[in-house]
Amino acid sequence: MNPSKVRAPSQRQAAAVVFPLQKSVAGIAMISGVVNVLALTSPLFMLQVYDRVLSSGSIPTLVGLAMLAAGLYTFQAILDIIRARILLRIGERFDGRFSSRVYEAVMRIPLLTRMQGDGLQPLRDLDNVRSFLGSSGPTAFFDLPWMPLYLAICFLFHFWIGMTALVGAIALVSLTILTNALSQKPIRDTITSNMTRNGLMEAGRRNAEVVAAMGIERRIATHWQKANADYLAANRKAGDVVGGLGSVSKALRMMLQSVILGVGAYLVIEQEVTAGVMIASSIMMGRALAPVDLAIGSWKPFLMARQSWSRLKALLEKIPEVMPVMALPEPKRDLRAEGLTIIPPGESKPTVLGVSFAVQAGSALGVIGPSGSGKSTLSRVLVGAWSPVAGKVRLDGASFDQWDREALGRHVGYLPQGVELFDGTISQNIARFEDDPDPEKIVAAAQAAGAHELILRFEKGYETLIGEAGSALSAGQRQRIGLARALYGNPFIVVLDEPNANLDAEGEAAVVRAIASVRERGGIVIVVAHRPSAIGAVDHVLMMESGRQKAFGPKGEILSKVLKPAGQPAAARGYPVTGFGLTPLRVVANPAQQETDSGDDETTEEPDVRH
Repeated sequence: MNPSKVRAPSQRQAAAVVFPLQKSVAGIAMISGVVNVLALTSPLFMLQVYDRVLSSGSIPTLVGLAMLAAGLYTFQAILDIIRARILLRIGERFDGRFSSRVYEAVMRIPLLTRMQGDGLQPLRDLDNVRSFLGSSGPTAFFDLPWMPLYLAICFLFHFWIGMTALVGAIALVSLTILTNALSQKPIRDTITSNMTRNGLMEAGRRNAEVVAAMGIERRIATHWQKANADYLAANRKAGDVVGGLGSVSKALRMMLQSVILGVGAYLVIEQEVTAGVMIASSIMMGRALAPVDLAIGSWKPFLMARQSWSRLKALLEKIPEVMPVMALPEPKRDLRAEGLTIIPPGESKPTVLGVSFAVQAGSALGVIGPSGSGKSTLSRVLVGAWSPVAGKVRLDGASFDQWDREALGRHVGYLPQGVELFDGTISQNIARFEDDPDPEKIVAAAQAAGAHELILRFEKGYETLIGEAGSALSAGQRQRIGLARALYGNPFIVVLDEPNANLDAEGEAAVVRAIASVRERGGIVIVVAHRPSAIGAVDHVLMMESGRQKAFGPKGEILSKVLKPAGQPAAARGYPVTGFGLTPLRVVANPAQQETDSGDDETTEEPDVRH
């Protein structure tokens, strides 16, 4: 992708998004400060009751202290509610700022590389971060800095009370550090195992018909159960670590409160402190250590959120945000491929090497060759779904990376081998889910694809819901509706990958008519085909073999050199006998001849293939 179109991948990009949240975080910190000061109400109330009210026997003093404490407790409760609501909205705001980028990344990452699992882990990572930010977990980190205040008050009560509280705080903080060290790997393994089992589940669901028809449900289930067992084992280990240390922390905190109460009782006996100090110091100790206890209990979701955020930052830097580009005029002239070398996402070796050709407006190109020759790979690059590692695809001289993706999509129609439709109505799928589509354009596209009458036979016609991936339709019906979607809006380029794979004779005739109609209006059609009927309406042919361009030129000229009657020894070489019966003649294209107005190439027969 053109570097000028994207923002440089850096930590600053994520920081710029998070920066607006800093004001909310500052507000949370201020509220937390007031809440922690108000938390002194309980120990100070106990101190005054024991040391002032009981010694004086003054009922008015008790009532006054009780009313004051009630007001402070109410104010503290209100601030706690406000703090919880602000945290929840911080999580929602974080989601709002990142959700569109995460969606974009989920959609684009399969075009760049392979992802483990079902490909939805970035969305789960976003949910993990949002859930943690909106939970009570972050309050522990806002309360922890106030621990020295409680410890200082304990020292004011008495040196040994302060020392007891300090030793307890150090023990619990050390336990928190130990929790972090021991739980990081188990939680990371839990997430990885969960991605694996989700991927297997999605694969089984997607191929449910194959699983049922071939009787492999038990074997697939066994495979998934093993992945699920690995996930449960990793989750159990993480839970054991965090839960065990959390229980130890809770027991230690209760024990420390009892210890400090015992120390206070000893000091009361020695007449070094009052009974009120003894009770107040025990409550103060519990309040000082409560954030540590909460932090340990929230450590698992915290680590999951932290690891999720790290993955999200890495993903968003790998999939930088596309910047706006200047609008280009509608294409009307030609499509050119210049030295295309293509490596499929997740692979390391190219499957298409050095393909070059030019197709003029009003022409149709048939791409033929044996299975595995790179035809479908080439088609994905010609529609801009994949990017070549070398070379360019140009539309009226402008390379694809100079186009806005949405603007380019209006000029491209694509029918892949495996037609994938979306959950919605037939009309929505044909109109590519435009907000306010023109019904006349929808009908025109359906008629051009020969699907209008087919659609009208449904009870609700164009408003028929087709289900997820078009599950309510047959393969042939999906193919016809997919063709109508490709033709919607009269795109300049229409790429059809095995368009008649699931069609009957009527459907094949509709495909031929559609190709002819695109040519008549000055568009370009590229047809990837195994069956001869699919290229009946093309005027040029590109022959592929082993990922390389073997021949390109006028259809009659190329087919006369590369075709032989079915049943020739070509079958032994892996070529489709029932299709073209291709034989691997050494025909090469002369790229220098690809600049003629007609797009014709001169071809020569040579003993060796030259690329």
